[in-house]
Amino acid sequence: MQKLPQEFLSRMKNTLGDEYDAFLDSYDRDKIQGLRINTLKCEGKAAFDEYRLRAIPWCGSGYYFNADDRPGKSVLHEGGAFYIQEPSAMAVVESMDVKSGDSVLDLCAAPGGKSSQIACKLQGGGLLVSNEIIPSRAKILSQNIERMGVKNCIVLNQSPDSLSNRLNGVFDKILVDAPCSGEGMFRKNLLAVDEWSLENVDNCKQRQLDILAEAVKMLKSDGVMVYSTCTFSKQENEEVIDEFLQTNEDFEVIDCNFEFCHGYTLDGSNFNAQLVKTNRIFPHKFEGEGHFFAVLKRSGEASQDAKYSLQSAKADPKAVKEYKAWQTENLNIQFDANLSFGQTLYSMPKGTPRLDGLKVERVGLQLGEYKKNRFEPSHALAMALKEHEVKRVLQLTRQDAEKYLSGQTLDAGGVKGWALVTYKGISLGWCKCDGTYAKNHYPKGLRKL
Repeated sequence: MQKLPQEFLSRMKNTLGDEYDAFLDSYDRDKIQGLRINTLKCEGKAAFDEYRLRAIPWCGSGYYFNADDRPGKSVLHEGGAFYIQEPSAMAVVESMDVKSGDSVLDLCAAPGGKSSQIACKLQGGGLLVSNEIIPSRAKILSQNIERMGVKNCIVLNQSPDSLSNRLNGVFDKILVDAPCSGEGMFRKNLLAVDEWSLENVDNCKQRQLDILAEAVKMLKSDGVMVYSTCTFSKQENEEVIDEFLQTNEDFEVIDCNFEFCHGYTLDGSNFNAQLVKTNRIFPHKFEGEGHFFAVLKRSGEASQDAKYSLQSAKADPKAVKEYKAWQTENLNIQFDANLSFGQTLYSMPKGTPRLDGLKVERVGLQLGEYKKNRFEPSHALAMALKEHEVKRVLQLTRQDAEKYLSGQTLDAGGVKGWALVTYKGISLGWCKCDGTYAKNHYPKGLRKL
């Protein structure tokens, strides 16, 4: 067993009582690993016959996998067929009851596991705004959104207070997967152990309350907000929700009826009785590293009326004309080219708020670029397409798919023009064919050399 902070162990023994020994024994077991099938690109798990998968009970698209299968090194992973995600983390989005057409904010979104799960629930409808305050992590978030083929996501790099000033009362659903002391990561991340301290727990709690105070401004009057952490600390979990309820009387905790261990109540007699409706996943009770989440429903009126305007739909006419001609020739589906930055065209989701003055990493679906009086499609567009949505498809074997990902030229097999490259029905990118050769358009920065 790895060496754990003594103060952490004392707090857990006080929290768990008779369950403490079983909790401690869980650290002698191997870490639990899971993947979630990307239902934007896959139907069922037929493409995953090479892996030994077991269903995760709280997520219909989630599966445990064997570590020696190494799915993260596969062609399917590069194609965004799945997202490798800690199993207990998958429960959070399942509790949100996201519907197609909802406007959803993932306020602390990097690296993108929960955002991509929300996108699967939206199924291309509605609006997803995924925000990350740290610039380097916002770029990783944007890359994962692209890999998963998400069409309707705005990726921002903002602080919560800068967003709340712009987006009062905008969202039906908000996820606050708050930065925390990471106690649920101890079994698989030694750095989390080294960084843990009581002082850090205190700092995390205050930051979590500050983030919630901004998030609530952006929720509609009848909206739902889910707060989650990957820590076991009552201070960062039940106490945060208790204090939030004290200052936000128009909210109540909703029981999402999951068969999990309900939240532990606070010591003393003044805690809010609703805390028993919060949810915990402990590694000694379930196959997961650990998570806490609370579903908060707003029953009153929002404190402020919605104060935002929509992004103007402006796109370069010449670029749009060339794109439409290319679309007619190459696609069986239509995307509205309604925004351009320079010569790059985007299909911006309906309901997108004004973005001027904000740090934007991604604004919906990048369609491609108008250059030298012609249109060239983007990699993001390829990743968002399915085989039946394009005129020409180059279906590859695993061996040829690996060659494609390394940047090699392939046999076109008589195909001429732009073709979508796929493996097991999963889009990987573009190639341009002359009937004999397929010129590789897989981005150089992504190639596996």
